[in-house]
Amino acid sequence: MDRGTERDGAVTEHAASGRIPLAVVVVDREGLVSHWSSGARRLFGAAKEEAIGRAAVDLLPVSGALPEDDDVSLYGAYSAYDGLGHDLETSLDGRLYYPAAGRARLTVPERSETGDPPPEGWGSDRVDVLWWAYPLVGPGPERLLVLGADVGRLQQEAEEVDTGYERVAPAFALHTDFPGADELARRLPEILPSMSVEESARIVGQILELGYPVLEFSQNDRVPVTPDWGVPRRVERRARRERAARAAAQGLPLPQEYTDETEDLEYVAVRERLEFLNEVSGRIGTSLDLSQTIVEVSKAVVPRFTDVAGTYLREQVVAGEGFPEGVPDTTTMWHRVALEHTDEPGRWDDVVPVGEAMPFPAHTPFFQCMTTGDPVLVPRISEQMGHAIASQFEKRDIRPLITGRSMLVVPLKARDVVLGFMILLRHPERVEFNDMDRVTGAELAARAGLVLDNARMYTYQESVAETLQDSMLPHIPPRMAGCDIATRYLPGTLLGRVGGDWFDSVKLPGARTALVVGDVMGHGLNSAAMMGQLRTAVQTMAALDLPPAQLLRNLDDLAQRLGDTYLATCLYGVYDPIAGELHIANAGHIPPVLVRADNGHSELLDLPTGAPIGVGGVPFEAVRVRVQPGDRIVMCTDGLVEVRGEDIGVGLATLCESAAHPAASMDDACDTIIRALNTRGGRKDDVALLMARLNGIEPEDVAEWRLALDPGEVGRARAVVREQLHGWGLSRLVDSAELLVSELVTNAVRHSHRRPVELRLVRGETLLCEVGDDDHDLPTLLSAGPDDETGRGLRVVSMLAREWGTSRTSAGKAVWFELTLPRR
Repeated sequence: MDRGTERDGAVTEHAASGRIPLAVVVVDREGLVSHWSSGARRLFGAAKEEAIGRAAVDLLPVSGALPEDDDVSLYGAYSAYDGLGHDLETSLDGRLYYPAAGRARLTVPERSETGDPPPEGWGSDRVDVLWWAYPLVGPGPERLLVLGADVGRLQQEAEEVDTGYERVAPAFALHTDFPGADELARRLPEILPSMSVEESARIVGQILELGYPVLEFSQNDRVPVTPDWGVPRRVERRARRERAARAAAQGLPLPQEYTDETEDLEYVAVRERLEFLNEVSGRIGTSLDLSQTIVEVSKAVVPRFTDVAGTYLREQVVAGEGFPEGVPDTTTMWHRVALEHTDEPGRWDDVVPVGEAMPFPAHTPFFQCMTTGDPVLVPRISEQMGHAIASQFEKRDIRPLITGRSMLVVPLKARDVVLGFMILLRHPERVEFNDMDRVTGAELAARAGLVLDNARMYTYQESVAETLQDSMLPHIPPRMAGCDIATRYLPGTLLGRVGGDWFDSVKLPGARTALVVGDVMGHGLNSAAMMGQLRTAVQTMAALDLPPAQLLRNLDDLAQRLGDTYLATCLYGVYDPIAGELHIANAGHIPPVLVRADNGHSELLDLPTGAPIGVGGVPFEAVRVRVQPGDRIVMCTDGLVEVRGEDIGVGLATLCESAAHPAASMDDACDTIIRALNTRGGRKDDVALLMARLNGIEPEDVAEWRLALDPGEVGRARAVVREQLHGWGLSRLVDSAELLVSELVTNAVRHSHRRPVELRLVRGETLLCEVGDDDHDLPTLLSAGPDDETGRGLRVVSMLAREWGTSRTSAGKAVWFELTLPRR
């Protein structure tokens, strides 16, 4: 309660010296508390967290302040206000209508639920309370404002100064009854409960219309009552210090305003600021998602601390490029990542849209904040400053949005580096930002900066991990010779995006395809690094056309040489679409599922399990499985089928069932498996899934010849290729195919030792030609000079072929090329 004035301009400082903490409570249309000040906590003994959302009649034991008739709603007494006009004291049924005031005695608990002791000065368990109740009419949810105060201390003061007042009672008075009413009316919005400007203006307007709450002393002296947060204004503090200095110079005692009571009130004000900061800290940082964190920071300060909050971050932070280095300058790009305000919807969106990036000139307060790392306070944005700021926005006039407003620019820092800044604006009718707000804003920004930096680092690490994982996993073409392939990779849900699971496919001679799925034991970067090494080794050994069992044997030896901590499971199979055969070996991996095309039956292949890669000293066995065109092979890692606390057999059975489900495409089939197994919950491991539809190659699409080691066979090779292509209807490829076959057969005949040269044509998605001999030395692409007689054959092949390559075989080597089939 502020000190007021008596009628006729007489100051009644003796009547109301000092201040009384005031309880401020706002009740919504449902009768539930929507605002509960710290004064209400001290007066009624309930913490804000306990009061918000509870029925007001349970928390305000003040007779008359709230209706007690169970048959009448909380607002039944003035629910017809909108239709009756403003004469609220006119009753249709003789009952008391709001605004109302009264006095009550209530029992105070020895200690509130929050653990706070009763307010200082309460000498008994019953307290004398004065209360005022205002109806609030309008579009907002607030419907009742209740003010309450402990009158005991005021009466005690009056008795000590022997004023002779017999009683103190609450009442109402129009503001015209008091000199200086305009100044008091101007201050009301800033001292009412913290809410949006719209709501506070609406409440103030109704209070001014209905009358101020006042204290009547023996029905003679009246003092206006307003909420007081205990935060002295700067001018008040300066005047108080001057009076104290004069008193000290004259040897007089300090004024009453410099007593312990005032210092206690200032302590309460600081504590309320700390409570605000703690509340904000609890609302931000609930997620490590950078975008969500930015939104939380913006919403935490609007409207309680500011009316507009714009958040800007450096370009490197938004792009996830790591920690920005160096002091920002006029070329630094700042991205507007969030904008929260209490203005009408859409007012800011077109002028300052979220997502825009821009630099800031050196003469702006924003540049000063970002380069010094200190908050910048502008009590009011002048027209000149508003014009200077608006000049940065081409063809957009933002002056109406900012001119006349109070502005505070606070840096978002982490490790002494400015990551961004927040622009806070208050409406012209709201109190300006002051020094305490500057300190509060700086502390708020420091906490927000730390949270943002944590989210930034997490986002950066996630980006690095995802990039690493994507670079290690192959990009497999959907169609290989005689088979279609689809893959899926899912990172562990709780263990980051980097793991040791992988899949791969390798093109082999004879139109064959190697299919690989592996799982390095463990998680994280170490497992991912080992996975990269093993995958590279598998590709290299597959290119040597090693049999599956021998390949796993060599891979096991490599893992032991790399270190005794290298353990992995692996499934390696070679599909021969011409022979209709799958040659496969297992190293401690879960078995694959084979889905038969003729009846849709699915089964786990019975393979020798073998030991994991890295154990050493354990033999590996391979089996050959006959497959038909249209059969599907499903290979995956155990993360898909294994759930903690559940037998792995349940997951394998679900895998078989879901793999047999018909699907329109390979991708749909993979998605069906993922949905069936990934919705069980409890999955924490990575998942690698490879599915191949084994289409096979029909015998009429394959042509083979054996050529003697005679240079004359080169002409025969050209002839049989020409005839075969005409028979397949590929006459447009004859010239290119003849030339390339001639070059490869010539080299094979020249370098082969004893065995005949093998020539094969395969018609599939492309035209594949393979020439094999018993020489183990792989040919290389040479750079032939003008006078060289040899060395141009492979260069011709590389220029005319769609793709070509060489690989070793068990008998020697194979050189192959592909030509693109003409469109039909």
